[in-house]
Amino acid sequence: MKRTLILLAALLSCSLLQAKEAAPLAEDEAVEKRLVVISEELRCLVCQNESLAGSRADLAQDLRREVRKLIKDGKTDQEVRDFLVSRYGDFVLYRPPVKPTTWLLWVGPFVLMAAGIAVLIVYLRRRSREVKDTLLSDEERRRAEALLKESE
Repeated sequence: MKRTLILLAALLSCSLLQAKEAAPLAEDEAVEKRLVVISEELRCLVCQNESLAGSRADLAQDLRREVRKLIKDGKTDQEVRDFLVSRYGDFVLYRPPVKPTTWLLWVGPFVLMAAGIAVLIVYLRRRSREVKDTLLSDEERRRAEALLKESE
């Protein structure tokens, strides 16, 4: 029992030694709130399916530092977004604007779905035409009955 307690105490002390210091609180709460609002609307360029605010990638941390710097420099939210779009393109936005270069992005899924439904309808119609009721000949019927009797 004593050995178990000593082992447990050793394990707990090891885990306490590996604990890290908590990250400091934000210097300016208003800047951090704006940073969160802006970065929720931006895509992490590494993760691609995660917002910039939620990503732990190194590039995302660098971009958050850059956004924080722009906010401290007095840029508006739109100016910050425009700066990032000018550097990384519309891909950085979760909701890219509708313009000729993004039409495929906005309309593409619907076109693919309509094409898939059309192909399915054509396939089913052709298949239904090809499937015909075929009657068995007398010889085939006798063979089938013989096989059924054998299996019983």
